[in-house]
Amino acid sequence: MLLIQIGIIFCCLSVIIGAFGAHSLEATIADKMSTFRTGVQYQIFHGLALILTGILSKVIDVNLNLAGYSFVIGIVLFSGALYLISIYKYSFFGIIAPIGGLSFIIGWLILIVKITNH
Repeated sequence: MLLIQIGIIFCCLSVIIGAFGAHSLEATIADKMSTFRTGVQYQIFHGLALILTGILSKVIDVNLNLAGYSFVIGIVLFSGALYLISIYKYSFFGIIAPIGGLSFIIGWLILIVKITNH
């Protein structure tokens, strides 16, 4: 249930962050808008992945928490780094985004392994 709740929160926040970026930060992030949008997209996709992971863990009765936590880490590191790069122009956060991307990949791999071995 916790993964579902966290996923819903991340999805809701992605809408809020996306709207805030498009309307209130448009002049500030104009040159980095595509980077900002990528952060929002990956946040909502993986928020939905969290919801799906939570539902799957209940339906097939398998502990998928590790996959879910990998998605959470990925959202925070990947999307968070892209937001900081876009808004504050802190390009050194570019080194953190790939770690978040790796967390996403690890989450998906854990998910497939756990479901396949069920």
